[in-house]
Amino acid sequence: MPDWMEIKYQDPATKSYLGSPSLVRLDNGDLLASHDYFGPGCPRSHEDEEHLTSIYRSRDDGRTWSNVTHVAAAFWSSLFTLNGDVYLLGTSQQYGSIVIRRSTDGGNSWTHPKDEKTGLLFAGGPYRISPNYHCAPVPVTLHNGRLYRAFEDNTPCVWGAGFQSLVISAPVDADLLNVASWRMTNKLPFEPEWLPGDWPPLKNPGWLEGNVVATPDGELRNILRFHAEPLVDKAAVIRVEDEGRRQVFDPENGFIDFPGGMSKFTIRRDPVTGTYLSLTNPNSDPRHVHQRNRLALCASRDLRSWRVIETLLTDDSGLKHEESVRRTGFQYVDWQFDGEHIIYVVRTAYDGAHNFHDANRMVFRRIENFRNLPTRADGIRES
Repeated sequence: MPDWMEIKYQDPATKSYLGSPSLVRLDNGDLLASHDYFGPGCPRSHEDEEHLTSIYRSRDDGRTWSNVTHVAAAFWSSLFTLNGDVYLLGTSQQYGSIVIRRSTDGGNSWTHPKDEKTGLLFAGGPYRISPNYHCAPVPVTLHNGRLYRAFEDNTPCVWGAGFQSLVISAPVDADLLNVASWRMTNKLPFEPEWLPGDWPPLKNPGWLEGNVVATPDGELRNILRFHAEPLVDKAAVIRVEDEGRRQVFDPENGFIDFPGGMSKFTIRRDPVTGTYLSLTNPNSDPRHVHQRNRLALCASRDLRSWRVIETLLTDDSGLKHEESVRRTGFQYVDWQFDGEHIIYVVRTAYDGAHNFHDANRMVFRRIENFRNLPTRADGIRES
């Protein structure tokens, strides 16, 4: 059994699976974690959409966890803190509206986004009628006095090719529950003619689950997971310009090699060293483009050149390789810098999950003294 603390176990027999982990440390030292539910057996809205999120607390630095509450009409959501309050920003359901909630009591209770003054930021259409807002628990990034967060509009509602990238932003000192505080960039669909000429034909190419991050020279980029089957480990890079008013894609410089780029990832910049880090699922077997049975810490100095610096989780259950790839997944990681350490939560399919995707566990781990990993002079370990 791997060295982890289990936040939640869900019996696969329920046909309800655990998704979208997020994690934050509160000012009082408590840890809050969240996840949602998906699958044919999960709780559903009146539109027959997945929509329920659960909140957990640890008062002992992640050793034990207790359920705090459940939040309906919250999906694919990120936790973040600001001025002592906790926020939950995501969608109202699978392909729903963009909504935000605030808690002033450490996550015990939450506001409800009933209208444009209370957290209903950008309304989605009914069921799969446009707009169909989509995201993952990606970072909420503070840059030059504004908060930025990536979403997509899946229009037409086709996984992969239908995703149109967008970014929303608001002044950090604004009322974040008021739609008037927020702006949205243009919605940028992926165009197949942007693909490099030396790539093979791709199956359903598209971008999703972006990370807004500042470059070393202070510009903003939206770095997205890129579905490039049969290629693996690719990501797309979009410029975010004019204080969040516009996104621009340059096909000549818009694709990078990125370990684990076929699956959701979160990028953050170390405030001490300036190194960019991500916890990802690097591919070790191109025959299995969706491989997620390996979790690694990756690093970059410039957001373009990435390398694996440490393997964090591999399957120790005794399954043969082919079966392990099919049934085990350490995926959709959310993580935070925590002093000298990194803390993270993992959507995990392990020991009884019927496939790698449909996770039966939500687990918590830490990387102790991550800056003490063997390094080169630039702060990145050789792979």
